[in-house]
Amino acid sequence: MNISKAAQATGLSAKTIRYYESIGLITAPLRSDNGYRSYGEEMVRELHFVKRARETGFNLEECQELLALYRDKHRSSAQVKKLAQEKIVDLKARIQGLQTMLSSLEGLVTCCHGDDRPECPILDELERG
Repeated sequence: MNISKAAQATGLSAKTIRYYESIGLITAPLRSDNGYRSYGEEMVRELHFVKRARETGFNLEECQELLALYRDKHRSSAQVKKLAQEKIVDLKARIQGLQTMLSSLEGLVTCCHGDDRPECPILDELERG
């Protein structure tokens, strides 16, 4: 299938698919006589796999590791579980950081009158930071 059909089948854009190829995340597909990319079912499965991994929070480097494990039929599930557990720890830390930012911003907003005066505790606090 061509890139537009692969994009439609995976929910990825053609631009994203070309980017994944350019960085070596997925193997470059065979090209037909007219130079168009030709994607087989295996490539489409891998593209869908990467899309799902990205939706789950894995970055491109981690997706590369997961794809390598996906392709390796002699892998142990312990290797995959370890990566997933590490991602959980990372996501929890990021969530905690976002909650701290939210709390800080909420505190700043409560201090600001939000009226026509030029004094603004939010700007003052950001300047002192």
